Amino acid sequence: MPHILIVEDESSIAETIIYALETEHFQTTHVTTGAEAISLVEAKGIYSLVVLDIGLPDTSGLDVCQQIRRQSGIPILFLTARESEIDRILGLEFGADDYVTKPFSPRELVARIKAILRRTSNSSPRELNKHTKEGISINTAAMTVHCYGQPVDLTAHEYKLLATFISQPGRTFTREQLLEHAWEDPGSAMDRTVDAHIKTLRAKLTSASPQCAEVIQTRRGLGYCYHPPVL
Repeated sequence: MPHILIVEDESSIAETIIYALETEHFQTTHVTTGAEAISLVEAKGIYSLVVLDIGLPDTSGLDVCQQIRRQSGIPILFLTARESEIDRILGLEFGADDYVTKPFSPRELVARIKAILRRTSNSSPRELNKHTKEGISINTAAMTVHCYGQPVDLTAHEYKLLATFISQPGRTFTREQLLEHAWEDPGSAMDRTVDAHIKTLRAKLTSASPQCAEVIQTRRGLGYCYHPPVL
């Protein structure tokens, strides 16, 4: 039976999550602070997944995620009241596997948890601090990238672009959407800025491994999409 650690300081939200999960035969443990969550993950190692609120009373959920990632590859799903896309992609870069924005549907939350558990159970054990996406791996704590074991030296914008693509393989992103994800002030950049950064990102991935040459594909008149390299 999967055991879910819930880190949420609002009792009404926590009770809703607990009820939804236990109805689906999950085991749950609930804590209200980041310190408790870190302590439990360190001491027990029995949890299948962490549901982690970003706005905690003692610390940021982003910091908690980073600390957990230093010791464990346990899946993490963020709960966030923030609606900005840059906040969401930041959460994924910090090591989260997915996020749900408040207010949320309990059924959707449970469905996302099940999907994460299916992905992780069907893959080999994840390396500490790494999320491996086929031939490309991202160390979300250090914000570094390897392509088939070779380090890839990316700028901040290139890194955010790659993290955006990897978060949703096969999805076509418009240039405007990529600007929203990868630039703090999207209005200060232009479409051709995205094109230039993707050109250099492609070149760096190809230099690391020819198998990564075609992972970022152009959809003419639409934008760009990511297709994982074949192992």
